[in-house]
Amino acid sequence: MAELQLDKIDLDILRLLQSQGRLSNQELAERVGLSPSPCSRRVKALEESGFISGYATILSAEHFNLSLTAYVQVRLDKHAKDILESFEAKVSEYDEVQECCLLTGSDADYQLKVLVADMNQFKLFLLDKLTTHPHIAGVHSCFVLKQVKSQTSIPLPETS
Repeated sequence: MAELQLDKIDLDILRLLQSQGRLSNQELAERVGLSPSPCSRRVKALEESGFISGYATILSAEHFNLSLTAYVQVRLDKHAKDILESFEAKVSEYDEVQECCLLTGSDADYQLKVLVADMNQFKLFLLDKLTTHPHIAGVHSCFVLKQVKSQTSIPLPETS
């Protein structure tokens, strides 16, 4: 399948869906200057080509009493492929972990974004889950005092 070449209308569709994902096809079509059928075909093509990877509802953590965010840097004692894969598989099971990134240019091997209710829940997560992995050599945690910016949209190229 040939890679889809994005034009101004495709980029406009993507911008609108990133910021207002609940727009109906009719509303989306009106805003980008298309009739509903071609708009629907474009959205389907954007989905099939992977430009749109999914749809989600973003919940408010505060409404679920999840008010403590921690960034946890993890250093492993060995870097064999099976050890990295084992750690990644285990971390993927933890609902508290919002993100897990393999790093370079740092003393840490991974950085986790962890969301819990309070310090006691963080302690339980850290001691009962995370540090039970046999190859963890060190953990360093930082706690968020204030979230200055949070977004789910990605920057798209400007249209001419």
